[in-house]
Amino acid sequence: MSELLDCEHCTACDLALTRQRVVISRGAAMAPLMLIGEAPGAQEDAMGQPFVGRSGQLLDRLLLDAGLNPEQDLYICNAVKCRPPQNRRPKRGELTACRPWLDRQIDLVDPRVIVLLGATAVESLLGIKGGMTQLRGQWLSWEGRVVMPIFHPSYLLRNPSRAADAPTALTLADLRVVQQRLCER
Repeated sequence: MSELLDCEHCTACDLALTRQRVVISRGAAMAPLMLIGEAPGAQEDAMGQPFVGRSGQLLDRLLLDAGLNPEQDLYICNAVKCRPPQNRRPKRGELTACRPWLDRQIDLVDPRVIVLLGATAVESLLGIKGGMTQLRGQWLSWEGRVVMPIFHPSYLLRNPSRAADAPTALTLADLRVVQQRLCER
């Protein structure tokens, strides 16, 4: 998506001073499904792609288990394109500075379904703070698109239980519902 290459030169916030790379996306550019996370971590900053570290590896396994190919069936990006120092949560000003880039990605990809990975992505796109336990797995609407919040894979790594009511099992169930929704059309 050459329309997003300008993003690589962005200096709209102080994250531009500490980043190694701008992390734009990975996956299929015209996918019907878009996943939006929080911000790049250390590995993502080094490699220039989102969700390639431990969280990304877990996410890819869950997507494959749900019948979704991470490289062909979806487009993955973050609300913030540069790594916050020490992987801290992005500040409101950083989310605001990156929002035009995220809006541009959504316009270009034009997904039918958006999955929001964690509370920061929910807050960034929908303006809803907190409450992931209540929001996850619920279909919401945003500008004519269906949106589903799910737990962020880093949360799953911190809560690794495989019990039926544990976060990982719930997230897999959510992704299967998303996959079914994509097949409905």
